[in-house]
Amino acid sequence: MKYQLDKHPIDQVGVEERVARFNSRSIKKQSKVQAIKLAISMLDLTTLEGKDSAGKVRQICAKAVRPWEGMEDVPSVAAVCVYPNHVKTAKRALGDSGVKVASVATAFPSGNSTLKIKLEDTRFAVNEGADEIDMVISRGRFLCGEYDFVFDEIAAVKEACGEAHLKVILETGELDSYQNIRLASDIAMDAGADFIKTSTGKIEPAATLPVTLVMLEAIRDYFYRTGKMIGMKPAGGIRKEKEALQYLVMVKETLGEAWLSPHYFRFGASTLANDLLMQLQKEATGYYQSLDYFSID
Repeated sequence: MKYQLDKHPIDQVGVEERVARFNSRSIKKQSKVQAIKLAISMLDLTTLEGKDSAGKVRQICAKAVRPWEGMEDVPSVAAVCVYPNHVKTAKRALGDSGVKVASVATAFPSGNSTLKIKLEDTRFAVNEGADEIDMVISRGRFLCGEYDFVFDEIAAVKEACGEAHLKVILETGELDSYQNIRLASDIAMDAGADFIKTSTGKIEPAATLPVTLVMLEAIRDYFYRTGKMIGMKPAGGIRKEKEALQYLVMVKETLGEAWLSPHYFRFGASTLANDLLMQLQKEATGYYQSLDYFSID
């Protein structure tokens, strides 16, 4: 397929002005409680550190299933995201809870490896039980204009995923422009992505509202063209309930209520979980719970 950088010109001023309008929305108390619970159900709790252990993975899985013992009606999160060698531990810990196991693959986070190794990485994670694969694109090849290479690599990883869903990480902080982000989104969706994702969480800037809006508009246009719904995952740097609700408003007004579901929208932000729980406690009781009452993940 012939990809052109200027096929969908991006008006930077227009994008940022529209985001500013989303930020001005207010949500009333009952709707706010529902929105916070929805945001919790969309979380991918993540542990992607060199010091990860089986014990830490089991701990985060326990939190994923029951985010807080202090409230009975808090939903489970959508998924737990781990390195491939911890997939089996997560799968056993989560059991039949319904929480998915996601695994990063393809030489995460740099993506600098051979296709053979990337496919082996992916197949290993899937064989260990991963329900979802989060791959990274080859940003260097993309920035050199090798768009067909990026397409072919994503398509090959998608095939290696089998039944597992594929989230394609663009690492938007390294793509330099909204125009590049839009083109990378289009390539990922055309190549078979089930989700497109902003960031690995290892590069700054990570997820931002303007970048996410550009990607949501790409998803909207793809849906108009193909009839297929693609998911969206902003990841990295989203830490506060207020930010999360701004993302939900933006999704609803850009794509519609059908996308307000863990099937089509996720937050890659473990730090966000505790702030959402604190705000839920505040709405229920009128006061904040100390952070000492929440696990640090």
